[in-house]
Amino acid sequence: MIPPLEGWPKDDDSPPVLIGLTGPIGCGKSTVAGFLRDVGGVVIDADDLAREATAPGSTALPEIRARFGDAVLDEHGHLDRTAMAKVVFSDAAALADLERIVHPRVRVLVDQHIESATRDRVPFATVEAIKLAEGGLADRCHEVWIVDCTPSTQRARLAGRGASADDIDRRLATQGDDLARRLGEDLEGRVRVRVLSTDGSIGETREMVEDYLAEALDRPVETR
Repeated sequence: MIPPLEGWPKDDDSPPVLIGLTGPIGCGKSTVAGFLRDVGGVVIDADDLAREATAPGSTALPEIRARFGDAVLDEHGHLDRTAMAKVVFSDAAALADLERIVHPRVRVLVDQHIESATRDRVPFATVEAIKLAEGGLADRCHEVWIVDCTPSTQRARLAGRGASADDIDRRLATQGDDLARRLGEDLEGRVRVRVLSTDGSIGETREMVEDYLAEALDRPVETR
């Protein structure tokens, strides 16, 4: 177990240890990110940055409108994420087109946050993204943590958030079977990967996070 990190800022200009956080929906990425934030880490949420990248006035919004039409915008001309999700969850080509528009812009925003963390001499930062590998962010990380759980736990957590059975089926079908395993295989040889199971208690999960973090911070950091 490690306490909240002390001695900030660092006394040198080395880059922070960058941890990529990903995994199937409903398996606890946000919980793990919260633990990392609790001990003093900077958490960069790619989903929040995707909202920023597609906000009114952004360069992405006109491209999205040209590709998908007014049906994915609300009455104020803002991106309707629920309507957009209904389109891309049932159409792989549409999802690829959306990612082509959004992912490059998110990478720019992530880089800005990493640069800020470096200037602030932060020891470690976490990039939380469900599409960490597909979005081109995994290769920028020193480690990637894949948060996983059993299908029954995953479904129970999604239902606890108010998702209907049909919505759960649709979201899980979009991700495909054995996503955590496929992510690990895709990243093998490219970056150090840790799999973090969240089927245990909150205390057990936090202890695992702290153990992994202690190991990550103890390793030499290379510029990526």
